[in-house]
Amino acid sequence: MRILIVGGGGRECALYSAIKNNPRVTAVAAAPGNAGIAALGAYCYSDVKATDISALTKCAADFKADFVIVAPDDPLVLGAVDALDAAGFKCFGPKKDAAIIEGSKSFSKHLMKKHQIPTADYREFINTAEATAYLENADYPIVIKADGLALGKGVTIANTFDEAVAAVSDCLDNGKFGFAGKRVVIEEYLSGVEVTVLCLTDGADFIAFPASTDHKRAFDNDLGPNTGGMGVIAPAPYYTSEIREETIRNIITPTLNALRIEGRLFRGCLYFGLMLTGNGVKVVEYNARFGDPEAQTVLPLLNENVDLIGLFEACRSGILREFVERNNLRGKLFKNLSSACVVMASGGYPDKYQTGLPITGIDFRPPDRDVFVNYAGVSVKDGKPHTSGGRVLTVTALDKDLSSALKKAYSEISHINFEGAHFRNDIGYKAIEFLSLK
Repeated sequence: MRILIVGGGGRECALYSAIKNNPRVTAVAAAPGNAGIAALGAYCYSDVKATDISALTKCAADFKADFVIVAPDDPLVLGAVDALDAAGFKCFGPKKDAAIIEGSKSFSKHLMKKHQIPTADYREFINTAEATAYLENADYPIVIKADGLALGKGVTIANTFDEAVAAVSDCLDNGKFGFAGKRVVIEEYLSGVEVTVLCLTDGADFIAFPASTDHKRAFDNDLGPNTGGMGVIAPAPYYTSEIREETIRNIITPTLNALRIEGRLFRGCLYFGLMLTGNGVKVVEYNARFGDPEAQTVLPLLNENVDLIGLFEACRSGILREFVERNNLRGKLFKNLSSACVVMASGGYPDKYQTGLPITGIDFRPPDRDVFVNYAGVSVKDGKPHTSGGRVLTVTALDKDLSSALKKAYSEISHINFEGAHFRNDIGYKAIEFLSLK
């Protein structure tokens, strides 16, 4: 099979690593991909934007793709799968009508309210004065969200009235997030432990990856601005078997049913961002695709003999349960190991940062059995790797327990350097403390 991966970050690099040794796969291309993905062996359509749907369709035709994996949020919400499907290409990923579960926070909140799926209380506004009047009597902290896609930066946790009004004004008055911020959702702040569950689904049945915990803040001790993620650990020790059953019963199954009832059958990877609160598990957010860097953390936990492309095809065709049973995969999908992923970012990320800086300590080698370097904001200049983005790369390590996996990941990072390189030194340490108290 010839596989085209849409996207160009660390998640897409991890997807490439997860499928490239599949005996059914004969060639892989990425659009746009990045220099690291190209160095690992994929052909990259580097001049194509993931949001240029007509160009993606042309890429699929030029590459003679047998299957297309649409990984990022933007093209999914714009209808890339619809367009590729109409052009005769089989795809993994939800169609536009289902991807709206990520594309509009207002839609997802209405869906949860209608179908009684537990989430934070909320109000939505398109007028600053009305939002301000509501905030005058609100409890703090409170959460302000741009309704649409905002590159993972459209969420503000406001501790005061002034902070909340400023966040609303940034969206509605200042256009900080463009069209995505023309409507804001103001939510009750949920306290607890946050975990992510990624599910492959054909719209009815699902396979859940091991639960993970992302670290969103830029600096150690959960300080600094929110980012797209600075590191992830899996399995999340807080996600017990009892909580798993509660999540399936109250959130995962009802969400898939709700989308099906609404005529928006979801086939792809559905991301459940969850808060484990004192009042049960609640939905923080949905994504319509693999998370980044969650994908880099959980994909390496798949057993080597698992046909990931086959799972993707089964999701698309609505035969996921049949595929799992036919291949005797139940209970045999994942390694009994811990995974730790640490992000190396440019200095200043997620705000202003410099690019074009030489990187030492990487040689674009394929991942070994337990250490994976996935490339995101990386380019090649004069044959040498250089930085080209905010999140430059991720290092994932597997081992028998979380502490060992983290040591291995940080050991690998100690050999990689570029000017201003920034990473958190405390990824997973709260989880280790939690495990030590059990």
